[in-house]
Amino acid sequence: MAMKIRLARGGSKKRPHYAIVATDSRMPRDGRFLEKLGTYNPLLAKDSEDRIKMDIERVQYWLGQGAQPTDRVARFLEAAGVTPKTERKNLKKGEPGKAAKDRAEKRAARAAAAAEVASE
Repeated sequence: MAMKIRLARGGSKKRPHYAIVATDSRMPRDGRFLEKLGTYNPLLAKDSEDRIKMDIERVQYWLGQGAQPTDRVARFLEAAGVTPKTERKNLKKGEPGKAAKDRAEKRAARAAAAAEVASE
């Protein structure tokens, strides 16, 4: 059975509240889970102690059983010091989009044409 440690959404519309759960990866996001491991409230301040609460011992148990944390939960575990930090790369983060590249090419072509006319 493929196990995951992930977030299950609760709360009303525009007021999210998440439970950190251990579940079978084939279950729906808010569906059946095996154990609730903690909570995450994104509406609280980032420095608030109540923003993320986890039962670290149970999380370590599930990691020992082969459960894979999702990206967001892995970040929580890294911040808590349970797992080592992994290096993430977003190679396209600083790269402009297609439209911006097209505009830059047109601008460069106009500047080159203007420089040619000025040099004659």
